[in-house]
Amino acid sequence: MKSVQLVAPRTLEVVETPLAPDPGPGEILLKLRSVGICGSDMHWYTDGNIYGYPASYPQILGHEPAGEVAVIGSGVTGLKPGDRVSIEPTVSCGHCEYCLGGHHNNCVRGLFMGSPQLPGLLREYATIPAHNATLVPESFSYTQASLIEPVAVIMHMLEMVEIRAGDSVAVLGAGPMGLLAAAVARKAGATQVLVADRLPHRIQMALDQGATAAVPIGQLREAVLDKTRGRGVDIAIDAAGAAETINTALAVTRLGGTFVLIGIPNHVPVGVDLYSLQAKEIRFQPVKRSNHRSEPAIALLAAGAIPEAIVTHRVSLEQTPEAFQMLAEYRDGIGKLAVEFNA
Repeated sequence: MKSVQLVAPRTLEVVETPLAPDPGPGEILLKLRSVGICGSDMHWYTDGNIYGYPASYPQILGHEPAGEVAVIGSGVTGLKPGDRVSIEPTVSCGHCEYCLGGHHNNCVRGLFMGSPQLPGLLREYATIPAHNATLVPESFSYTQASLIEPVAVIMHMLEMVEIRAGDSVAVLGAGPMGLLAAAVARKAGATQVLVADRLPHRIQMALDQGATAAVPIGQLREAVLDKTRGRGVDIAIDAAGAAETINTALAVTRLGGTFVLIGIPNHVPVGVDLYSLQAKEIRFQPVKRSNHRSEPAIALLAAGAIPEAIVTHRVSLEQTPEAFQMLAEYRDGIGKLAVEFNA
């Protein structure tokens, strides 16, 4: 079967690899149909590490998959060949204190697809635990279904941070995760959703997809002061992971407000303005992965709250290396990239 392997920083190769093994008890063989590309994939690609943890070459990326069940192993119920499914990329043990407490994303034995721990899904077939698969409505395209995992990250955010009707929200970074966070904030009833980015085409995407205002990062403080009458936003969400955006987010958050970190910093340590965090008694809430929140993500997508227009580029498996380079250079007005497989 064909796979896309990361063999060095900024170097992907399409190679022939052995066919995925037949599914064992409790497993399924999945035929991949679409895989969305995440910011963390880009960290492995451009930086060769995340938070200082190095890539392991060759490494198969991709953890936002949708596909078709090809074969089921013994003991699998609720799934059959031909079903379309999305995949939770964290393989958790199910019995540690964190899994039992509903925090599967913090499983002490958890393994993450697309990292050095487990191969990702930029390959034609994969054998995975059946309990990591969630049925997808037939009305969904496979690429729409590949949005389930990143939307689930935002739904996990809502487990920890409540966005109420009338709230003001700032989103730093108008990449795919930032756009998803802005869309969910609007759906939750936020009156003001202000988005900031450094790229003109992403600022325009934010406006097109429902932000009440979208500006260059350097203009966000002024915009927030104007829209909130000097108060600051109730919630600031950083989806970029840069020191500039994190500290701008803290600067525009009101007294007693909430700062949410979704973005992964390019460089560590990060110079964070702890004075503002403490002086304004800002609640700091980081978000880690999707925590098996596929079901509410599917409901939100089915309700039409997330525009599929967030996916601006669709490429084949063979076109993936060039598409990653395009995404790294922010060329061609790219927003969300999806790799689509032949039926």
